[in-house]
Amino acid sequence: MIKKTSRKIVTKSFLSCLLCLIMVLSLCGCKKQGGNTVNDPTNTEKLIEEMVVDYASYGAEADDKVNSLLAELSASDPDSGKRWEKIMDLWRSPNLGQPLNYDILPDGLPDTDELCIVVLGFQLNPDGSMKDELIERLTVALNSAEKYPNAYIVCTGGGTAAENESATEAGEMAKWLEENGIEKNRIIVEDRSLTTAQNAIFTYDILTSGYPSVKSLVIVSSDYHIETGELLFSSEAILRAGSPDYEEIKVISNAAWKAPSGTLSTMFQAGALIELSGDVETAFNIYYDNYDIHDLPPLK
Repeated sequence: MIKKTSRKIVTKSFLSCLLCLIMVLSLCGCKKQGGNTVNDPTNTEKLIEEMVVDYASYGAEADDKVNSLLAELSASDPDSGKRWEKIMDLWRSPNLGQPLNYDILPDGLPDTDELCIVVLGFQLNPDGSMKDELIERLTVALNSAEKYPNAYIVCTGGGTAAENESATEAGEMAKWLEENGIEKNRIIVEDRSLTTAQNAIFTYDILTSGYPSVKSLVIVSSDYHIETGELLFSSEAILRAGSPDYEEIKVISNAAWKAPSGTLSTMFQAGALIELSGDVETAFNIYYDNYDIHDLPPLK
């Protein structure tokens, strides 16, 4: 049985209403892998899906199968094989999301506009106001922005208020930061995303097109969300690497709010990685807990 997450960035019912919009928006973030044409997109997609779902379902027990699928992917699509080998190494690393830095960024980060603080959003109240968890994340971001006064701050998150179409997570976050003393010219608003994967895609779109000084990212979120955030932003960087208009921006640290509860399963992470790969339909089947792992070949 697929492990369910106890928290999701947006509710299932709200996501159901916006699935079509997600699929359209995701096309805006589609990437060419190093500018090369994938030899067999259907086969590549199938191999990536099987690989990440196997690892999400079985963990280290799936290592041999994952390595076999990576070898098959590399043989049929060498460019994708290299990228997904790096992504799987990252995902399987015990260092992912570690160490967690509570309440404020650690010392020793670049104190220039090379640094960008990415604050991950959280679903708004129906009227468009922010929930306490999002305000706690913003407080960590504020502490970090004051410690690194030359860093940019990206607020991420689209419209998730059921009764207020004009409100966006990023817009409300940006207003809060300004009200608490952060200069407007430091704040970058990414207000189209409706998933964590889209947070990464659209943030990189903005930074690579308009902020050439940025070379390093730090992720700010609730502690249970940091690993997923680092995985997706780092994976998006790997998928973009080598494109003519892309200079790599690396995730180098984090700052976290210590949440009283909340988890994100490896299966949720698998869905998000599949969304980054471009397969939105399969990703949302996983998010909705509708994905049946028995449709895949057995591990052995």
